[in-house]
Amino acid sequence: MRTNSRLLYLLLSLLTAALACNLPSIANSTPQVATANALSTSAALTVSAIESTATFSQAQTYTSVPSATSSLFTLTPAATPVPPALCDAAYFIKDVTIPDGTVLGRGAYFTKVWRIQNIGTCIWTPYFSVVFISGDRLDASAINPISNYVYPGNYIDLAVNMTAPTRDGHYEGFWELRDTSGALFGIGPQADNPFWVDINVSGPSYKAYDFVSNFCSASWQNNTGNLPCPGSIGDPNGYVLDLDNPIMESGKTEDESGLLTIPKNGANGFIRGVYPPIQIQYGDRFRALINCQYQAYGCDVVFNLTYRIGSSTRTLGQWHETYDGLYTPIDLDLSSLAGQNVVFQLTVNANYFGHQDQALWIAPRIVRPGVRPSSTATSTATATSTATPTNTVTATSTPTVANTVTNTATNTATATSTPTATNTATPTATTP
Repeated sequence: MRTNSRLLYLLLSLLTAALACNLPSIANSTPQVATANALSTSAALTVSAIESTATFSQAQTYTSVPSATSSLFTLTPAATPVPPALCDAAYFIKDVTIPDGTVLGRGAYFTKVWRIQNIGTCIWTPYFSVVFISGDRLDASAINPISNYVYPGNYIDLAVNMTAPTRDGHYEGFWELRDTSGALFGIGPQADNPFWVDINVSGPSYKAYDFVSNFCSASWQNNTGNLPCPGSIGDPNGYVLDLDNPIMESGKTEDESGLLTIPKNGANGFIRGVYPPIQIQYGDRFRALINCQYQAYGCDVVFNLTYRIGSSTRTLGQWHETYDGLYTPIDLDLSSLAGQNVVFQLTVNANYFGHQDQALWIAPRIVRPGVRPSSTATSTATATSTATPTNTVTATSTPTVANTVTNTATNTATATSTPTATNTATPTATTP
């Protein structure tokens, strides 16, 4: 009996060790309970089998030990965390009209249409709106109701009427959607990016004023007094000349005319041209290229563009130029001066002692948007009714007046009246 007890203890120890080796490291409460029950049942059956054996030998070996299967402990892996879906979210599909970079004429009317999909979980109602956020509004309404229902997964074409500016340039406007609570949303992963309109505006322009062809209409002066126009090459007091094909410091010959302005020799020498008043219109621009003349190696000057209205003088721009093979383009908007008579002043200052300070203004001009008005559009052919044909064709009943009397009465407006005298001799004058 003692031997049987030892064998029973040994069997239980082996069974417990075998089960421990097969247990997974993580198990939930339910499989553990089931396994404990299975172990108790297995152990009880084993003990019963041993005790029922009348003759039990110590030499017997037990090679078959029941083991718990791992399927009892298989865990279902947790799902990958997914961020909560957004109620209001949009996806940009395409530009239905006016793709980015479209070129429009000045003041052109157009309708921008975006195709936008509802990728949120909430329905867009007719009380949702397309609203302006930033950039160029392009004369559009800032709030535009979508006027339709858009269910999740569906898309809508959002249309906004706009007007291109009257000035040339590049323009961008940014827009988003707004729900009934006033919350804004747009496109992108977090539905917080705007969609946009992107246009370029351009049109015909003409030269409203040419500073080169009118250079001697300006009053030229230096530090001490007035200078002649045109000046004389080599004049130490400074001088100004117009050049048909100036050569820039890069060695390039320009096909536009320019002004060569040489300041007075000496420290702080300058030359300035004061032009007669010019009436500026909205959209006017001052344009020019500035640099040093070719082979003026010691050139070191400061260009100044100033203007005067009444007694007040203000600076539009200042540029430092040296002989470095480069040039500076100038393009200034004068719209803030529209409607005023403006006196422009072109000045060049010697930065040091005026050695080889040969400053070039290439094609300085005022450019105006539109088409140049036709010149002499005055109606010289004012055909006033001075063609009062006092019918000296007193067609008496003399038979010498035939049925067609051609009377070329040369009026002041060269209106040739050809009265056709009928038998009643009442000519009808036809004036062109």
